[in-house]
Order: sequence, then structure tokens, then C-alpha cells
Amino acid sequence: MSVAFDFSCVGFYTFDALCRPVTEIPPEGQTLFVEDFTLAVSGAAGSAAIVAAKYGLRVQAVGGVGYDDMGDWVRMKLQSFGVDTTMMRRYEGYSTSCSIVTTRPNGQRPALHKRGATDAFFVSDSEIDRVLDTKILHVGGVGLMNRMDDCGRTAEIMAEARRRGVTTTLDVFASTSDDLPKIEALLPYTDYFLPSEEEARALSGLTHNKELADFLLGRGAKCVILTLGAEGAYYHDQSGLEFHSPAFDVEVKCTCGCGDCFNGGFASGLVKGLSPRDAVELGQASSALNATGLGSQAGVRDYDTTRTFIKRTSRRGLGYDVSDLKHA
Repeated sequence: MSVAFDFSCVGFYTFDALCRPVTEIPPEGQTLFVEDFTLAVSGAAGSAAIVAAKYGLRVQAVGGVGYDDMGDWVRMKLQSFGVDTTMMRRYEGYSTSCSIVTTRPNGQRPALHKRGATDAFFVSDSEIDRVLDTKILHVGGVGLMNRMDDCGRTAEIMAEARRRGVTTTLDVFASTSDDLPKIEALLPYTDYFLPSEEEARALSGLTHNKELADFLLGRGAKCVILTLGAEGAYYHDQSGLEFHSPAFDVEVKCTCGCGDCFNGGFASGLVKGLSPRDAVELGQASSALNATGLGSQAGVRDYDTTRTFIKRTSRRGLGYDVSDLKHA
């Protein structure tokens, strides 16, 4: 049966203003000069949506913005990449979620964030059919989606996606142990759970990658993929398939959105029929290319360019076995 979209991205969309390099915040009323400044749509749903659209997928954005200039810009920018914004609703009394990102010379990106319409957005009963008219449902930003999460609507939508045979992917935002009940409610309906290593540790209280994956698989996820920063990614699923995908060796400019771009690349690999290893590799390449530019997705161009990058770019720590990882 045909569907309208390949990828529905539900959750956290944010307007980012980024500059680099920043080594300190100027005191009092002083000014420090930076080399680069840019604007970007980011967030656990936003970056994934744009990467998938750049790779040729039919993508719809599902989230919330305010009645403000930032919301206008977010919708315009998504549309410029071919993303359908019909489900990017506006909410009275809320600003668009926004961040100021002060990127360090080493690529780290401390941010100042204002919570906004992501807290308010909600998928109504009449909208569920449209949201799930897709091959893959991605929920990104649990921990910021207060209205959706607190009433159980996110779990209801993911359960309905499972019933309809829609593949589900799930990501979180800076999770702590307090967020575990929210995540536990979603894992039984999750085909691919995609937290960072740090987020998985915070949720579980555990340390080693295999223990982290087993903890999450034991709570219902069909597959867990941990993003490991410079060490790549770790994959473990219910069938017992387990492997490590090394990171690509690139000169890092900004790491803002790297995990979210991984999610968009990985989902694109699934839609294109790639094997788990190759889909993870596409996610890793998307993350690496993202790190070469300032602002989420800036370094990602299109699918063919990323495939060429994969063929031509060396890896960090090639030859690793899962057991060789320092955290394994």
C-alpha cells in the first residue's frame, strides 16, 4: 500500500543562531569578534527531517512554532528543503523554541535555550492518520514535548504506528534518570532507539555499552543504537546482531546536531533498503559531514555526495571489534 511520506518527524524543532569560535562570554557590555555566524533549523526532529529531505525522502515535519519571526523562518527553511510543513502548527502564547549556540574551537557547542512551542504542540485524533501516512515515524525530543508526553499521547501514537506496520525510531533530549518512566512507556513500540551513550547512561545508571543496550532491549526496544561521538556508533538488536561502526575521520567545526543528523541518515538508509550495517554507516557519514560545517546539516549536501564521502574517507580506529571498545 502506498503512503504519502517516507519519513514523519515528530517533536523538537528549534531556531538556532550559531557563532564560532567562542572561548568566553565577553564581560559587562564588551564585544568579542567571531569568524562565523549562521542561522539553522535544528532539534531532534528538525535536523533529522532536513537530512532525510536532502537525501531525497518525502518528509513531513510535525511540531510546533510560535506566532513570531523565528517561527516564520523555521517553516520557510523547512519548505526550502522540500519538507511538508502542514503539520507545523502555531501556538498562541508560546514563542518558537530557540537557541544561541556558542561553538568552541574544538567543536563543542554550549547553548542557551529558550523552551517554547515544542512544549505546547499536540497531535489531535483527527491528525493521527496524516502523521502515520508514512513508512517511518520518527519521534525526536522526548523530554521537551511536555503536552504530548505528560498525557500519554506520544505512546498512543507510537502504539498505533506499530499496529499499522509503520517503522518507529525514537530519540530523546538530554535525558536524566527522571525521564526513564517516559522512555519506558515508549520502548515497547520502538523499532530503533537512538540515544547518545551519555543519554543511555543517564537513563539506566549503567556504564558499559552492552549493558546499556541490554537494559533498553529488556524494556521492549527491538533495536538500540548508541551514538558514541568520536568512537562511532554501537548497534545491538533483539536478534542478537551486534556491531560497532567507527566514526569517520574529519576536521570538526561544530558538533551541533550530529546525533540528530545520524538519525536522519539512518532512517534514509532504511527507506532505501540498506542493510543495518550500511544504514548505520550512512548515519555516521551524515553525522560526520554535519560536523564539518557550522549549524545543523550545513555540511550535508545530498545522497550521492554522502555516498562518495563514505568511499573516500578514512575511519577512526578501524579494526575495532565490539569487545575492543573501551566502554564495551
